[in-house]
Amino acid sequence: MRLNLGGAEVFLRAEGLEEAPGGVRLWGREVRVFPPFPAKGFFRHGWQSWSLAAWVDPARAPTPLLPEARRPQADDPFLLEAGAWWGSGVGALKGPDGKVLLLGALDLGARVLGREDLLLGRYAERGGAWFLAYGPEEVFAAYARLLLKRLSGRPPRVWCSWYSFYTRISEDLLLRVLDEVAAFSFEVFQIDDGWQRALGDWEPNERFPRGMAFLAERIRERGLRAGLWFAPFLVTADSPLFQKRPDWVLRDEEGRPVRAGFNWGRPLYALDAGNEEVVEWAADLVRKALAWGYDYLKLDFLYAAALPGAEGEARYRKAMARLREAAGEAYLLFCGAPVLASLGLADGLRVGPDVAPYWDNEERSFWLADPTGPGLRNALRSTLHRLWLMENVHVDPDVVYFRTRFNLLSPEEMRLQEALAHFTGFKATSDPPSWLLPEEKGRLEAFLAREVPVRRLGPYRFRVGEEEVDYAPLL
Repeated sequence: MRLNLGGAEVFLRAEGLEEAPGGVRLWGREVRVFPPFPAKGFFRHGWQSWSLAAWVDPARAPTPLLPEARRPQADDPFLLEAGAWWGSGVGALKGPDGKVLLLGALDLGARVLGREDLLLGRYAERGGAWFLAYGPEEVFAAYARLLLKRLSGRPPRVWCSWYSFYTRISEDLLLRVLDEVAAFSFEVFQIDDGWQRALGDWEPNERFPRGMAFLAERIRERGLRAGLWFAPFLVTADSPLFQKRPDWVLRDEEGRPVRAGFNWGRPLYALDAGNEEVVEWAADLVRKALAWGYDYLKLDFLYAAALPGAEGEARYRKAMARLREAAGEAYLLFCGAPVLASLGLADGLRVGPDVAPYWDNEERSFWLADPTGPGLRNALRSTLHRLWLMENVHVDPDVVYFRTRFNLLSPEEMRLQEALAHFTGFKATSDPPSWLLPEEKGRLEAFLAREVPVRRLGPYRFRVGEEEVDYAPLL
């Protein structure tokens, strides 16, 4: 059919059509939209937090060099193996005049293919609704307004243990850092990976002799909320849970455990989020953390509950709704999470890969064509391309660095991340105050305490206070 959309004539194939705010609503398991221009760019939206979200050249096919073992934790495996520019849930083509033709799914389990002459949207299992719009990049905001929301107040100010100590944490170390952190304007002290016995065995290890409730009480005594990390649907083969309940592990049609990636020097596996016992066990983990005294929970590697990709999003959402119910009013930060399928459930949502105290891992980025690995460049790129979600959820750009100790980032690079944190309002760091020079401590306190006016001047240009920040030359 032929449609006049935003002043342009667009041809499309769909089962149905009606007007919608800012565009039109379509129906069909598969819809095809033919742009009124040869596209100069395709907005490729990755599946989960760490997956690439960026404008790419639709005339150049992606380079699938990412090791197969890592693909499940990098993106929807289908997107990485298709040999074409497919994205998750939403895609857009950009014309020579900068205007955008956007096609976004309004139901779960969709993918969008972008070519110079075509946007093709397809649901993995059954038909559903779509939103189609044409105009300036504000069409992304029009699409976001049709998606689910969970947005209340501003994000908390967070200190997180991960980016300084990684898994090398202990009760004694965290108590020392807590004394330092309590002198600043933080609101949450979050314990990250390294406290547990094993993935799937979510009890404190020998480095936490007085238990996690003891630490939560010490944190609250200092006037802070207690935060805790765990990955409820992830397991490794050496975990006692894997040995005790092999029937809980997600398996393929031949009965083999489904690979969920590779990390910590070993293969990762997923628990079956379609198994009622697994979901109740995961909900009990949330209730246990709350009983210990933690009311800020960072739930990580959540894509594992949705493998093998778009086909598992309905299963994922049903399982995560149970965890949301168990959490009550506790703050849930979703990480490594299917982005669109998490809306309405997460309070905060990581929208880029992990940052790191370096700009880029050139070996990983160049030789493996992996845009999902830790590094500030990768994190900034995907976060910038997901800022249109800010009216739906607290957008987490990850932590800001203030330290020069153990840090390869330049002052200019650190300011780029700080500006993005001001813009999203999600302010976090992992720097122990004892690692900071006096002027760095002053910048940290100002970062936490002051609300700096930020105005967006263009897709990659911002005015932060009196300073103009432009990300385009670096990305």
